[in-house]
Amino acid sequence: MQSTLTHPSPRLIDAAALAWTSLPAGDAVERITGEGRGAANILPPTLRSALEAFAVESDVSGALLIRGIPLGDIGPTPDSPATASLSAEGRWSEHVLLAAACAVGEPVGYLPEHGGRLVQHIAPVRGTEVRQVSTSSRTTLMFHTEAAFHPHMPSHLLLLCLRGNPQARTTLCSIRHLVGLMRPETLDVLSQKRFRTKPDESYVGGPSTTYGPPVAVLTGTVEAPTLLFDQDLMIGIDEAAQHALDDLAAAVEMHHGAVTLEPGDLLVVDNSVAVHGRTAFVARFDGTDRWLQRTFTVRTLAPSAAERNGRVIATRFS
Repeated sequence: MQSTLTHPSPRLIDAAALAWTSLPAGDAVERITGEGRGAANILPPTLRSALEAFAVESDVSGALLIRGIPLGDIGPTPDSPATASLSAEGRWSEHVLLAAACAVGEPVGYLPEHGGRLVQHIAPVRGTEVRQVSTSSRTTLMFHTEAAFHPHMPSHLLLLCLRGNPQARTTLCSIRHLVGLMRPETLDVLSQKRFRTKPDESYVGGPSTTYGPPVAVLTGTVEAPTLLFDQDLMIGIDEAAQHALDDLAAAVEMHHGAVTLEPGDLLVVDNSVAVHGRTAFVARFDGTDRWLQRTFTVRTLAPSAAERNGRVIATRFS
């Protein structure tokens, strides 16, 4: 379905015009563990300031696009996230990604998701082409809040493009754009705890039939609404709630925007404001496929302390 209104584009920052420091010594994840949010200091000051401001209050688009980040020699796209590796020069991207994450929050991993790695490699994998998982290719990834089912869901999602594909467009839809386009009675239902969400199959090892507790889809304030939505995994618990959810899904399909990520692009998404997805593309599985690095942040580590080992959140789902 084509959009009838233009979704606001993410604010664009030209990183190629900024002064970058040399590659920090050591492993990026070890540096984050040791320095914490101070690791953001390797970023050019103007970029760090923009990220910190975005973390405090994202704009109507719900996303920030940083274009032109310098990349090292990355090598071929891996066959699977488990086999991904970068040269010492190529691992510059991991330092930048985690430094940016430190500017917007606390970087975390989720144990069932790529083994809890702080930096995850996202590339097409044979056998997952048509599944609703990050390694798919020949199917459209449906709109969703990242880990909408999770009690410690991310505050922000960061995607750094190492190798792009013009067919693969990252889709975005911000509730701050959408709320003025929907009927007040629909918004009222969405604001009530009449919706439940199943965990993603990557967290339970396959499709789940167990739904979480009732939640509201629309929260926040009139001036700054927030959204919790998963087009694939969420249901309304009664007929009116399901109708409202269907209306929301139709509005998202009608009024979303999209970004085609290119090498050196870093997309930062406010997970409470914008839902995201991805268009289908043809994977070649020849070392030249689309390749992203991904990380998540939370605003503070304290709420997940009882279910976290270091920076890895280990909440289990049946």
